[in-house]
Amino acid sequence: MKIYTKSGDGGETSLIYGHRIGKGELRVECYGTVDELNAALGMAVSMLRESQKSSKDALAILLRLQRDLFDVGRDLATPAEKTSEPVMDAACVQLLESVIDKLDAELPPLHQFILPGGTKAAAQLHVARTVARRAERMVVRLKKEEGVNPYVLRYLNRLSDLLFVMARMVNARAGAMESTIDFQSPPPPLEV
Repeated sequence: MKIYTKSGDGGETSLIYGHRIGKGELRVECYGTVDELNAALGMAVSMLRESQKSSKDALAILLRLQRDLFDVGRDLATPAEKTSEPVMDAACVQLLESVIDKLDAELPPLHQFILPGGTKAAAQLHVARTVARRAERMVVRLKKEEGVNPYVLRYLNRLSDLLFVMARMVNARAGAMESTIDFQSPPPPLEV
């Protein structure tokens, strides 16, 4: 089987069930951004595996998220007239909520805004979080134009929250200090 089909050379792609649409359509942008998110998570997985302080539970969570993102993409690649057969459901969203609650319980409470950073893996999780937020915004736009499984939107919303908590957890477990911002104080002077 060849990796290239040449069927997209004219600027169209096939949705599930064979419906053809332009590659620039919002639906394609949505599942393309979810694919980008999956790749960003893959980078975080690689960084955690290379880290001396990687945790098996963090890796297991990320690998599950990567698998789930294929289902999100599947729902987004399903034409609007076929959305009565969604893959993502309430259980997928509830799973994310339970993981968020479990991980957040081991972290100190937030009192200030956190600047993205810390370990390389945590910084990459923050990058993935921003891609998840972009995907969510795009799905909101798609929802206004066409039918979208409502659990896709909820899942992406919770996923960005989970990635924020995971970035904090990775930093905490590695002993990395989180940089915070206090809007009540003037910024530190810049030395050039």
